[in-house]
Amino acid sequence: MHARIGIDGGGTKTEFILTDEAGAILTRRIAAGCSPSLTARADIDRLIAENLRALLKAAGNPTITHTVLCMAGSRIFWQEFAATLTGIGHVQAFDDSIPVLELATNGQPGIVLHAGTGSFVAARGLDGSTHYAGGLGWRFGDAGSAHDLGRRAVARALLELQGWADSSAFGQAVCDQVTLHEVNAMLRHFYSPDTPPGALAELAPLVTRLAQADDPVAGEILSTSIGDLARLAQTVSHKLFGRKPSETLPVGLSGAILHALTARVVTTTILGPAHELRLITEPPIEGVRRLLSRI
Repeated sequence: MHARIGIDGGGTKTEFILTDEAGAILTRRIAAGCSPSLTARADIDRLIAENLRALLKAAGNPTITHTVLCMAGSRIFWQEFAATLTGIGHVQAFDDSIPVLELATNGQPGIVLHAGTGSFVAARGLDGSTHYAGGLGWRFGDAGSAHDLGRRAVARALLELQGWADSSAFGQAVCDQVTLHEVNAMLRHFYSPDTPPGALAELAPLVTRLAQADDPVAGEILSTSIGDLARLAQTVSHKLFGRKPSETLPVGLSGAILHALTARVVTTTILGPAHELRLITEPPIEGVRRLLSRI
């Protein structure tokens, strides 16, 4: 039997699927994250190798014709990594944006905005070429992401504690969640090397929940952050499709943050009526499966 392997790797988890040539999933595995910015190379090597062996064994060790890696982190790293893999057919490495782009456009021209722990905008042009914008990592913004929402939330709470912003229920909620109610204590915590970058992202659900409940401060933070991401998508759209696309473009919204009503309203307002918003509810690994079936 001939089969294909798809891998979707991020900072939080790595998902493996094995499909038949028609695209049906035969078996799958889920493992820890494998982003090269967060995980040592030796650990990545071990994680990929162990799970590939287990995946193949579970399916009776079929002959693999193609393997696709859709991975977070350095494109150069993953291309070099892919070149080291043998015995699993023709191996290709893609950015982690490709699966959600596949879900948003079904291989046609269009755009996708993704907001998870990080964020990015991806697009497929009229000529079939793929493009990537943003996704610069937590140190450089990632507008609309969980990290950006958390960063803005803590910044607001700190200004309230300093007395330079009006006290609010939102600021109190932030302090209560992190169990810190004093400026220097909060600064020490978030600047400590023992506090992972993901600690800020853990505040994102609080921001979106309070924004949905019409909290004005949370609503402003969410609107401002999503607005920056939507304006990046607007720039991508203008450069690839012109200011007045000849046809309505599909725009996929991936991630719970972008599914919030406030986020959808902001995105619609900035992009305009020539863009048809579609909520992506399927996981990225489904985009990997579709990509595999088209190879």
